Parts: sequence; C-alpha cells; structure tokens
Amino acid sequence: MAWFPIKLVPDNTKIDFVGMRKPFFLLTAVMILFSAFYVGFIGLNLGIDFKGGILMEVKTKGPANIDAMRGKLGNLDLGEVALQGFGAHDDVLIRVQRQEGGEEAQQKAVEKVKAALGDGVQTYRRTEFVGPKVGGELIQGGTIAVVLSLLAIAAYVWFRFEWQFAVGAIIALAHDVIATVGMFAVTGLEFNLSSVAAILTIAGYSINDTVVIFDRVRENLRKYKTMDIKELINLSVNETLARTVLTSLTTFLAVLAIFLFGGPVIQGFSAAMIFGIVVGTYSTVYVASSIVIYLGIREKISGGQVGGASADGQ
Repeated sequence: MAWFPIKLVPDNTKIDFVGMRKPFFLLTAVMILFSAFYVGFIGLNLGIDFKGGILMEVKTKGPANIDAMRGKLGNLDLGEVALQGFGAHDDVLIRVQRQEGGEEAQQKAVEKVKAALGDGVQTYRRTEFVGPKVGGELIQGGTIAVVLSLLAIAAYVWFRFEWQFAVGAIIALAHDVIATVGMFAVTGLEFNLSSVAAILTIAGYSINDTVVIFDRVRENLRKYKTMDIKELINLSVNETLARTVLTSLTTFLAVLAIFLFGGPVIQGFSAAMIFGIVVGTYSTVYVASSIVIYLGIREKISGGQVGGASADGQ
C-alpha cells in the first residue's frame, strides 16, 4: 500500500509576502502601540513574585491532593492563593497574596492557612514573607534579562550575517516581546517569573525561524546576483515556508496540550507561548525578512562583504 504524506504547504509556493509588507508593518506598529498603551495605563496583573506575599513550603501526609488543598484555601478571603507541587509527591509550595497591614496581618493569614489545612499537613518546612522591595528587584531583574537577551541575539545575528539582518531581527523580536506583554495586560492573566521565562523562550523560538530565513536570503543573494531584492526575499520565504509552518504547528499543538491539561499553575506560561508562537511566526515572515529591503543589503552582499557561514557550512 502506497503512503502519501500530507503536505500542509504545497511545493513551489509563490506567495507575495513582500507585496503585503506595508499593511503588515502598519499592523505591527498598531500592536506595539496598543500593547504599550495597555501596559502603561492599565497595567499588568502582577503575581506574588513581583507584588510580594507569603511563601509556605509544606510536607503533606501522603501524596498531596493539590486540588483539594486549593479548594480549602480559596475560601479564606486571602486574595490570590497559588499552590504547586515540587520535588517529592508530598511537597507543596503555597503562595499567598500580601495582606493589607503589617507583619501582624501576614501572621494572621498564615494561621488561617494552617487552620484550613488542618491535619493534612505533616510539617511546615518554611514560612517566609516576601516584601514589595524584593518584588521590585525581581521586576528589575526580569526586565534586564529580557533586554540583555535581545541585545545578545542581535549581536549573534550581526556576527553571523550583517548588521542589516540584525536590525530586522531585533525589530521583529521587540514586536514579539511587547505584544506578548500586552497580551498579559489585555487578558488580565497573572504576570510572574514564569511569564518572563515564557517571553525569553518566545524570543529564542522566534529567532530560530528568523535565522533560517535569513540564511536562505543570504544564499540566494549569492546565487541570483541580478534578481530584484523583493523577488529574492519572496523566493527565500517561500522556499522555507514549509519548514516554518510545520515547526510552528507542531510546537503550537504541544503547547496547546499543556494549556488545556497542565492546570492553572502553568496556564500563564502556556498562554504566553501560544500567543508568542503565532506572533513570532508572523513577525518572522512579514516583518524581519522585509525590513532588510530598506537597509541596502543587496549592495552590501554585492560588494563582497559577506559575514558568517551558511547553514550547509559553505
């Protein structure tokens, strides 16, 4: 019996991506401005990691029933309460929103938690109060991590290709990061350290697709020395389109499964990844590849100043 593989992208596609660049550039600008507006004027729903709160590490009697524990603590009127298992099957980390008032208010919240959990907990290994100063330091650290990662990616692309490609990559990545942060502001999902991890993951995922397209652009610049740069960009994107679509789709399906069945602990992370995969693929195809048209990359390559090695080692 013959096997006929399913092709999501037909062979020899000739989609005019470059011809649609102006409306998509406009869409990109709108997304960035809209996200910046929401973050600046509406704000993010910061989690305990950034706002401060109470951290309790407990060891239960037998395997922890996190859903049952979450139900007990959710009725205490303590605001946001997050539970997650870690390490052994009977280890649980409890995070409680910082209470209004001083240390006495935090201590009362701890006593409520202990009373609600009752005999189900064997030992309370540690109880800590995270102040707003620590949260501020985490915000600063997370911001620095994102900015430094973008600069490092730009430096890598510049070293491997040329500065024109680095500019295209950094604009596309900035769009992905800002749009993803804006998604948190619009939806009201909790923004915490796992959200920062998701943003860094999205940046790495997006640049992977971008580098593949850039590598094909560079190869075609050497191969078709007289071809119009717009036609060459279209050719390069179409030649790598099947790889881009298949990679994005398989990653999307995996993250979607995590979002649907992973529970509330990693919901923010998986939601950010789903959104980031979509906008990252869009920015790679329509933004990063088209920006180099305006930066004189044809003249740079024609002048013999070609950086880095191609994907096949040539």
